[in-house]
Amino acid sequence: MDVLRTPDERFEGLPDWDFAPHYRSVIAADGTELRFHFVDEGPSDAAPILLLHGNPSWSYLHRHMIRGLADLGHRVVALDLMGMGRSDKPAARSDYSLADHVDWMGQWLEGEDLTGVTLYCQDWGGLTGLQLLPDHGDRFDRVLASNTGIPTGEGVNAFLQQWLDFSQGVSELPVGSLLQGGTSRDLSPEEMAAYDAPFPDGSYQASALQFPLLIPLQPDNPGVPMCEATWTYLSTWEKPFLTVFGSEDAISYKPGAHAKFQRVVPGAQGQPHEVIEGANHFIQEDASERLVAILHSFARSGGTR
Repeated sequence: MDVLRTPDERFEGLPDWDFAPHYRSVIAADGTELRFHFVDEGPSDAAPILLLHGNPSWSYLHRHMIRGLADLGHRVVALDLMGMGRSDKPAARSDYSLADHVDWMGQWLEGEDLTGVTLYCQDWGGLTGLQLLPDHGDRFDRVLASNTGIPTGEGVNAFLQQWLDFSQGVSELPVGSLLQGGTSRDLSPEEMAAYDAPFPDGSYQASALQFPLLIPLQPDNPGVPMCEATWTYLSTWEKPFLTVFGSEDAISYKPGAHAKFQRVVPGAQGQPHEVIEGANHFIQEDASERLVAILHSFARSGGTR
């Protein structure tokens, strides 16, 4: 496996991003060592809040939440998915599968030995992060799912078909522009450039380009059995499970992904689920202060049932 690593200087001087990098290596199926990057802020003895982003973003998406939650006394851990952000970038699209992402993240979770975790997951952060629960559920105390879902081959809606057609028709994604397209507020040129920072050119984007094909939308998608097994597990999840979606999100909210979580997961019953009006798919950009307040309350007082 050939692996690319974004030069460190690409991450210097980004607006509102002054967090020290942390790294942990995992081992791919072929024996290749791959390095995850993550942020770890706040008191080390506090119960961790784990923030997982989606595609084609990275933990820069969580910058305001990291600072806000750490200032409130939480330990905040924000992981860059493999191939994204400051994490290593296997160079071939064939290096990535849904199962690979989940395996790598599970190795990282075990290596960091995180326990008592409050999971916040958005977009692909949910499609991968929620799949950690069947094998690592004892490490998690509660879950907040935000603008995410777990498809099981139900088919492709018009919006996702457009995304598939576009993403598979280019050799390099306009990452900053895509973030702006999924955000209600106007990003500054510097913020858009920060989203482009992990990718000096299209050769670094194998993960971002492959992610759309890994969404288990089609009945014959290889990820469907894993997702069905995760839903079976979630149907037994009694710990608190909260949904917070953006009203303008066409990827997960408008198709009703939140409703399935609320219907299937026992721990979702009686929770104060919320739809944030005006927030788009990249809800962290549109409603970071509200998300900090929700997570602060959920982690401190919403964690027992």
